[in-house]
Amino acid sequence: MSVFDCTRRRTVTVRTGSPALTIGSSAPIRIQSMASTPTLDTEASVAQGRSIIEAGAELLRYTAQGVIHAQNLGEIRRRLRAEGLTTPIVADIHFNPKAAYEAASQVDKVRINPGNFIDPGRVFKQIDYTDEEYQAELKRLEDTLIPFLALCKSHSTALRIGVNHGSLSDRIMSRYGDTPQGIAESAMEFLRVCRRTGFNDVVVSVKASNVGLMVSTVRLLASRMAEEGLDYPLHLGVTEAGDGEDGRIKSAVGIGTLLSEGIGDTIRVSLSEAPEKELPVARALVDYIGQKAAAAPIPGEMMEGYDPIFPAVEDIQLPGADGAPLVIGADTDTGTLNPQSFMAEELWGELPASLSADRPILLHTNHGNPSGAMLAALHNLRRRGAMNPVILKVSYRGLSADEVMLRSAVDLGAVLLGGFGQGILIEADSLDSDSATRLAFGILQATRRRITRTEYIACPGCGRTLFDLPGTLAAVKEATASLTGLKIGVMGCIVNGPGEMADADYGYVGGGKGTISLYRGKECVAKSIPEGEAVERLVELIKTDGRWK
Repeated sequence: MSVFDCTRRRTVTVRTGSPALTIGSSAPIRIQSMASTPTLDTEASVAQGRSIIEAGAELLRYTAQGVIHAQNLGEIRRRLRAEGLTTPIVADIHFNPKAAYEAASQVDKVRINPGNFIDPGRVFKQIDYTDEEYQAELKRLEDTLIPFLALCKSHSTALRIGVNHGSLSDRIMSRYGDTPQGIAESAMEFLRVCRRTGFNDVVVSVKASNVGLMVSTVRLLASRMAEEGLDYPLHLGVTEAGDGEDGRIKSAVGIGTLLSEGIGDTIRVSLSEAPEKELPVARALVDYIGQKAAAAPIPGEMMEGYDPIFPAVEDIQLPGADGAPLVIGADTDTGTLNPQSFMAEELWGELPASLSADRPILLHTNHGNPSGAMLAALHNLRRRGAMNPVILKVSYRGLSADEVMLRSAVDLGAVLLGGFGQGILIEADSLDSDSATRLAFGILQATRRRITRTEYIACPGCGRTLFDLPGTLAAVKEATASLTGLKIGVMGCIVNGPGEMADADYGYVGGGKGTISLYRGKECVAKSIPEGEAVERLVELIKTDGRWK
């Protein structure tokens, strides 16, 4: 595992279901999705589960808010098995350990969230713990978790420990704050108990809607696990990615960057669309990573001295830039910049004598692992003192527009998140100039290297969702399409808001049947708004705050 080598991180093998599905470095990267039907609607849940499985899901997740929902998952599982569909069924649990206990005897795998499984949900208040009080809370965590692990073991039920950025417990927040260190430690506390009890059928995930935060946190967790000899598989996803092109780009940047580094054993592309639409995107990402992994190796010593967890963004600009990367073809063109063109492979090792210090570099590659090849060249340039601005160029031939979107998001996203790149240029025979420009701005937005439009942080929906999520998200986007630079969260229920939209400026959250709550940051400013009035009220709130620009 390295920053530009797709060789998988070595893990234990987790088994779930019957016949057993294996998860881990000895198995293929598994793809999964989650049903959006109410879990108590057995007919609808079976029908959608069938569709999701037929679309390619290798694991299928349902929400279980309470014990009765967990019990009904057993019936849903039995009906799917009766149709010959043996895909493992996963229960998604928040706030309710009793539901988790019930689910452990009904399904093949249970996902619990350390932020609300034992600790109470966040109240967003500063709570101070002495060292003794903190240790007492860890003992309570262990005493509660061990019986649950024993129950899972007795039923051969696998476990996912799934931490979300926006649902860290107040206890973790008090000690670590809202940081990658806090997110990683929240997972590590539970993993240490799994190790002490010899429970190995566990997968771990740490997710965020901020792609850069998600990538750095997963890297940190993988490093922390290695330090402590924990080799559990990792599940990847960018939570609340949204829909359409933006949702796919954010997912490809986050998931693709980590898979390109050999990190990740299962993935979910979380889109605010029908769950069946997530699977082709996930499969395309996994297949592309497989192609990159088959490419010629890149010398490992090339990245000596590079920070693989928290790389710093370069303080270098192209002429005419204002602190952010330029899009070539929109902001400026190559004729104006007069760059010197180099293949990435030419900049490995000793730098060529023809390299001028006074001109930008147009960097491109034909290597089968484009992001790895460019990262190696860029780090080698910097450690040898070459501080030229660099334009990252990627070219694609014979691919569909959707394939170009995903591959360019992986290839450019990994390098931009690495802190490199003062400009980007996308060329593809399937894209016209306007489409290529929009795609370039979308990748810069996903990496938060340059913000040019409003970002929508929207959950994918599940059985807890209290309104038509895709339709509502479309209405919110249409009403706020003229805005630039805001982050607006659209969340189906209180589980995903306000915590999961932790860094949103405004939030639209399902508060009850037919009613919406509006948030300014983490503060609820209006409750019980009739759904039909909520979008208009959101617009009024933004205007009242003077942020309608």
